[in-house]
Amino acid sequence: MKHFIQRHSLVIVTTLLGAVGGFLYWKYIGCLSGTCQIRSVWYLSTLYGAIAGYVVGDISKAIWTRLRKPEDSGSVG
Repeated sequence: MKHFIQRHSLVIVTTLLGAVGGFLYWKYIGCLSGTCQIRSVWYLSTLYGAIAGYVVGDISKAIWTRLRKPEDSGSVG
């Protein structure tokens, strides 16, 4: 479990930040009339924020891994 958390810490953090951001968006900006599907209830706004955070974290992790991975120059030895 510890290894999993260490490997995926960026994605976990961005997902949690996205969820908090989605909740804060609902609380302070949300839809007052209740006709907006996503913004009218807190759990949908939080869920969509978490999904957005996950996507950002996953893409960032892929880019970070590719930049850190040394390229194979093809030399033997």
